[in-house]
Amino acid sequence: MTLIHQTAHEIHKALKEKKVSSRELVASFYHRIDSLENDLNAYNTLTKEEALTQADLADQAIAKGDSIGPLTGIPIGLKDNLCMEGIRTTCSSKILENFVPPYDATVVSKLRKAGAVFLGKTNLDEFAMGSSTENSAYEATKNPWDLSCIPGGSSGGSAAAVAADEAVLAIGSDTGGSIRQPAACCGVVGLKPTYGRVSRYGLIAFASSLDQIGPLTHDVTDAATLFQVIGGHDPRDSTSADVPMPDLSGQLNEGVRGMRLGIPKEYFIEGIDSEVNAAIEKAIDEYRRLGAKIQEISLPHTGYAVATYYILATAEASSNLSRYDGVRYGHRSEDPANLLELYTKTRREGFGPEVKRRIMIGTHALSSGYYDAYYKKAQQVRTLIKNDFDEAFKSVDAILTPTAPTPAFRFGEKTADPLQMYLSDIFTISVNLAGIPAISLPCGFTSGGLPIGLQIIGKPFSEAEILQFAYAYEQQHDFHKRRPKIGK
Repeated sequence: MTLIHQTAHEIHKALKEKKVSSRELVASFYHRIDSLENDLNAYNTLTKEEALTQADLADQAIAKGDSIGPLTGIPIGLKDNLCMEGIRTTCSSKILENFVPPYDATVVSKLRKAGAVFLGKTNLDEFAMGSSTENSAYEATKNPWDLSCIPGGSSGGSAAAVAADEAVLAIGSDTGGSIRQPAACCGVVGLKPTYGRVSRYGLIAFASSLDQIGPLTHDVTDAATLFQVIGGHDPRDSTSADVPMPDLSGQLNEGVRGMRLGIPKEYFIEGIDSEVNAAIEKAIDEYRRLGAKIQEISLPHTGYAVATYYILATAEASSNLSRYDGVRYGHRSEDPANLLELYTKTRREGFGPEVKRRIMIGTHALSSGYYDAYYKKAQQVRTLIKNDFDEAFKSVDAILTPTAPTPAFRFGEKTADPLQMYLSDIFTISVNLAGIPAISLPCGFTSGGLPIGLQIIGKPFSEAEILQFAYAYEQQHDFHKRRPKIGK
């Protein structure tokens, strides 16, 4: 196995021992990208000049004998809704096609300081609205395990880039499952931290009370390492939690013997794919064998989560996306007759169908006469969903569920029916509504060779515990070591 097929902690060791230089590593990844991107389309923008400069700085530090961090010289992909100074940041939307931010997002700044190497900006559903990356204005990303299938969304480009070894690590964002669901579809690890755990400063907003940034990686160790770097309080984000970050690495291998794992009966529903269900049942048996105490729990308001989410998220999107009007930045319609026509033509030309749909739903939910019936009611149900988790965590340490009800589906299979597409996130949405952390990791493959994801949900700020649960399971299998047969 060559270095581009290895994990960040394995590559870090090779860099420290001077078995490879960061520049050589970056060149290898760009060669890989060049050979696959016509088929995969994981990236919107490549930042080769920036990457080589960062790689040279890493090599200089290693040559001098400086102590280097675990991300120094490691190539990483950034989801294209994170601002990066001087680099085009599009949100996979035509309305931001030529937007170049004048500043770095906090996460980008932290990764720079850690010595990471930015390979480029990864594709996503437009403004992170979708579960398949089919909503991108710049063509859909393909699933490396089967190019006829979706990679999940909205962080489909980030998940596909890691799965196909077009990056060692990647950053995604998760509003209703947009890290975990593509992680499950692409057979990688995806961590959605507690709301407020990672700064959203410089993340182009979709739904501000739900959005959270997190890592996509090959294994749990890398997820812990990357999360350790990007997490922590940021005074520039008013919703950032001033809670100390724990040392995650020391707790990973402590095992799960005696820990309590809840299985919510509402997540094992009619319609779940039979191979997904079988893989999750095997995972439950594995945890039982590892010494965890398994017990059934109830999250009674789960059935209302999808409706609640698609009122609240669209309402916030309606507000957040009102700033794209053709006046200050982004796409501007040519030769409008007046100001109103500037607004309407710019937004009609710049936004795709799914973004327009969600803006209209959200605007309706906030409109006079409907606010109490929809938005206020959804906020009340959100509280009930959060209370369900609070009650469950009185008796369990973590909760185990499938990440998605099906493996990756084929392109076009659900685009004609938005509700069916929205149901792809049925097992992930509640976590965002409650603001709690969750991780997806591979737990098997279908008979057709598509990955299946297992989700571990934790209490607020219990990322160390869910990483511990995930690591214990991961060490029993080689699912995370398998690679799709794409390229060489």
